Amino acid sequence: MSVRDQLALAVARATQWGSRRFGLGGGTNLPGRVARRLAPNVLRYQAGRLSGGVILVSGTNGKTTTSRMLATILQQAGHPALHNRAGANLITGLTATALDLGVWGAPAFDHAIFEVDEAHLPAAIAETQPRVVLLLNLFRDQLDRYGEVDTIAQKWRKALATLPPSATVVLNADDPAIADLGRDLQAQVRFYGLEDARHGNDSLRHAADSIFCRRCGTAYVYNPAYYGHIGRYHCPSCGHTRPTPTIALQQLELDGTRGSTLRIGLDEAAAGSRALEVDLPLPGLYNALNALAATAAAVALAYPLPAIRTALEAFSAAFGRIERFTVAEHPVLMALIKNPIGASETVRMVATAAEPLDLLIAINDRIADGADVSWLWDADFEALVGKVRSVVVSGTRAEDMAVRLKYAGLDPALLTVQPNLALALDAALANTTPATTLTLLPTYTAMLEIRAVLVDRGVLKPFWES
Repeated sequence: MSVRDQLALAVARATQWGSRRFGLGGGTNLPGRVARRLAPNVLRYQAGRLSGGVILVSGTNGKTTTSRMLATILQQAGHPALHNRAGANLITGLTATALDLGVWGAPAFDHAIFEVDEAHLPAAIAETQPRVVLLLNLFRDQLDRYGEVDTIAQKWRKALATLPPSATVVLNADDPAIADLGRDLQAQVRFYGLEDARHGNDSLRHAADSIFCRRCGTAYVYNPAYYGHIGRYHCPSCGHTRPTPTIALQQLELDGTRGSTLRIGLDEAAAGSRALEVDLPLPGLYNALNALAATAAAVALAYPLPAIRTALEAFSAAFGRIERFTVAEHPVLMALIKNPIGASETVRMVATAAEPLDLLIAINDRIADGADVSWLWDADFEALVGKVRSVVVSGTRAEDMAVRLKYAGLDPALLTVQPNLALALDAALANTTPATTLTLLPTYTAMLEIRAVLVDRGVLKPFWES
């Protein structure tokens, strides 16, 4: 690296320190922008210094939780990884994280695990030359930013085609848009998937995106369908079908909002064992699938099964993703919602609670949320009917959310509209008792605003410290 590049890195790291020191943010993006302006190849250079290589994790839903799970597994196995833990997943965020490798001497990490925004995955592949790429799912998400699912899939396909045979691509067999990306790659391909049909239906339940055969265009037949277009599918016309997963979730027992138990069948040649049983402390079908994906990537990296089990059983979610804390003696559960499928599955999970729900739903329409909130009408808020004691709606689109809940069938007498998030939080807490849980369902920027309120009140730490 040239002297100029070394100076550029030093300036960028100083920017990172100053951003955190003076409360201007977590230093998760700005230093990356500075570094890339001064030394455009800095991410490529830093990635090349890692002896164990780079692991990229992307998808519409679950990438933050899954990448954290994988980082926890590597930590448990004695190989802590560099990780964009705060969730800064644009190319500038990856670059800012790479600054933590330093400039001189051997890096303190063997691996880097980068959660990557869908639109930035091709650039991340080009600049990091990853050892493993883990792809979770593709759903409609912020159409004003990204366009249709097929557009993203086509860009991913071109990027994956550049990977050498030494790389491994780990794909979700249950998502036809993802599974089809494994065709004609030079890289090694592994599939993971859910085999417990008890958690599915014989038809698609929610608004689905990738329902037509990737080969001939005929509508897929699903049996079962788990959620969205995720499931076991085949084409009645050309015979194209879901690939058989080598890492399979054979049995899944969901325990409401408390967690789940997983029995994962493993390819013997790859893992040296037939099954892995895990008591996962995170609730919901989608978190079980996140754990399955992290396991598949860890097996591809040849990490031992005891480390995988121990890490997953001790795992706690990222901020805002099934986050639990206490506010003024009131237990609080916060779960991010951001698109139809994710919101539907989160609602499905919280609706399993034994007690009636006290909710705060906060919907913003800023850039990081997506300006188009029509997705609210595709999410299954009808699952809340009969489960709710009180609902406060807030955020820049509080009125839209209130209308959506009214048409879902909730009694308007249960609803309070309060656009100010701090006041909405107080109103929602007033609806609960110390014996009942307040459930927060915010979009991304609303979640950050709620956290900022709670940081000011001394309840939580800033996200880059947590």
